[in-house]
Amino acid sequence: MKTSANDPPIAITMGDASGVGPEILLRSFSAGLLPAGIVVFGDHDVLETGSVQLGIEVAINCLSSLDDIKENHLNLWDCGCLKASHLIPGVLSEFAGDAAHRYVTLATQAALRGDVSAVVTLPMNKEATQRSHPTFTGHTELLAELCEVDDVVMMLATDEVAVSHVSTHVSLREAIERLTPQRLSRTIELTDSALQCFKASPRIGVCGLNPHAGESGMFGTEEQRIIEPVLRELKSRGIDVSGPYPADTVFRQAIELDRFDALICMYHDQGHAPMKLYAFDRAVNVTLGLPIIRTSVDHGTAFDIAWKGIARIDSLRHAIQYAVKMLSSPGPN
Repeated sequence: MKTSANDPPIAITMGDASGVGPEILLRSFSAGLLPAGIVVFGDHDVLETGSVQLGIEVAINCLSSLDDIKENHLNLWDCGCLKASHLIPGVLSEFAGDAAHRYVTLATQAALRGDVSAVVTLPMNKEATQRSHPTFTGHTELLAELCEVDDVVMMLATDEVAVSHVSTHVSLREAIERLTPQRLSRTIELTDSALQCFKASPRIGVCGLNPHAGESGMFGTEEQRIIEPVLRELKSRGIDVSGPYPADTVFRQAIELDRFDALICMYHDQGHAPMKLYAFDRAVNVTLGLPIIRTSVDHGTAFDIAWKGIARIDSLRHAIQYAVKMLSSPGPN
């Protein structure tokens, strides 16, 4: 699955040790689902103890250099944050939250240096991480801070449709305030650019903010005042974008009727709820607007089932595949 034998490895961050991330990682490796050229940023003691707890054998190669990758091993950049005693499945832990933050920081710094070609993240727990990093609100915002960019977009992607969000981890009231012409235009432009890696002229449908896309102003005027002028301007520049459409019907048009390659949603749940219903184990979280490639599983830490051997492992495979797809693409036409 690597793009070239000479490419830098792809980094996977281990995620919160109390959740399903490290378990999914170990079980994926044991099942032969991790491709060559993967380096895990995490903790040796947690992975070694966890493999015993799961009853699987995993050969862990702790790297002193990213050039020391061994075949048939789980190649690990041991961050030295946690000991075996910190592995307490399903229990909120400040130590695990802080360590998960550290994995992402180190992997992102490696990507910015060019030492790794992409970063694939396993889930963090917001509450656990906030105990040591009070301003933490999510991976997307952390990556933006580490990469020193102000404007990033969260996109959920499947083979059938991609869904980008004008706002993500904010209150609904703040999400409405964040719907500005500049933010909407940037979200559409980044989505169009990303999908041009795979399709010459992506068809983009834009959801309305209000029920029935405002019903000609009866239920709100944001569509007329903000969304429609932006779409007219972008269409004049050659972007295949249309809308605004009622959010309760546009997903059927995109997926079942194949009218759109991507949808733009105005806030977190408008896009996440239908995508998690449609493709819970297949959707990949992609951060657009970064100087690095970042993909992620689209699920949380699932403390209730952590380390029981029953968490689905499909999403990690899809996240890695999408990162490889982005690395292999020729770029926008």
